[in-house]
Amino acid sequence: MNALWSLLGFFFAIASLVSFHEFGHYLAAKICGVRVLKFSVGFGKPLWSYQSSPDSTEWTISRIPLGGYVKMDETTFKSKKLWQRSFIVAAGPLANFLLAIILLAILFLSGVKQLPSKLSEPPVDSVAFAAGIYAGDTVTGWKSDSADLFRPIVSWNQLRWKLMDSLTAKKGFSLEVRTANGDTQVIVFKEKNIPNPVPNQDPISHLGIKPDINEPIAWFNLEINPLEAIPLAIERVWDISKVSVRMLLGMFTGESSIKQIGGPLSIADMAGKTAQVGWQSYLGFLALISISLGILNLVPLPMLDGGQLLYDAWELITGKKISPSWQELFQKVGVAGLMLLTMLALFNDISRLFLR
Repeated sequence: MNALWSLLGFFFAIASLVSFHEFGHYLAAKICGVRVLKFSVGFGKPLWSYQSSPDSTEWTISRIPLGGYVKMDETTFKSKKLWQRSFIVAAGPLANFLLAIILLAILFLSGVKQLPSKLSEPPVDSVAFAAGIYAGDTVTGWKSDSADLFRPIVSWNQLRWKLMDSLTAKKGFSLEVRTANGDTQVIVFKEKNIPNPVPNQDPISHLGIKPDINEPIAWFNLEINPLEAIPLAIERVWDISKVSVRMLLGMFTGESSIKQIGGPLSIADMAGKTAQVGWQSYLGFLALISISLGILNLVPLPMLDGGQLLYDAWELITGKKISPSWQELFQKVGVAGLMLLTMLALFNDISRLFLR
């Protein structure tokens, strides 16, 4: 039964998220006057297709539900101005970020269960203890060194992403806390005291800040009105995106571990687990994967949207398009890079799921 949930959750996640990504390309193409010949959900032989007229888009659902694609008229696409072509390419990843905002806003509106931002006793040799954090402190506000005002903190999950933002950026920050006695004070974490990231270790735990999970845990439902839900969702997507990009770059500097890269097996496993927990957990999972898909497609490798945007940047700077011979070379390098990334992700999946 678990395997079935994983399979169904995985196929729905990939089909829906990639289709929304491709719909971003489709909508931008239509706005810019580029004819879209075909919009396919899935790959392979079509199971169903519809075309209202010979000059309209053919809509298809294909046998292999592992993505989708948009086929445009190359002649009209290439005839468009550079900014229009770049907009069409960038619209796919932007659609994924927009979808994540929508999904998180729905979660916040629905009253999602959250863990309070109440902290446990930090280790005596930790940065948090030296800064003045004690058991029972509840974080009510967060502020980076560059900000003037505190941002209100309503849950541990929100605090966690704010802390990850500061730690991965290696910037100091301040916490506004309500002590166990009811007093309010500001705890300052100076930049020079921020610990360096350690591969395979939770940076927040390394800092010494942990939520209070002593029984009974005071879970609560976070219910936010529409005027607050959308800005909070935008803020959360922005925080997650920044942290994800920094951790991705950290794999090249040794600050992050390549073991964090997950592939289809890990996605399927998480899809099944979150789907069984409930629709809210699954919706949160879809939001995280949608952000990851948007970031992945912006990586400057050929065959990805980021690779085409890199070509466009070259054309903008030099006034010339990259020669076909150089494009062919970059294509080969890009394919090799994607194959290596896929093999690494599958190896991590197997190690994580079957060899642990």
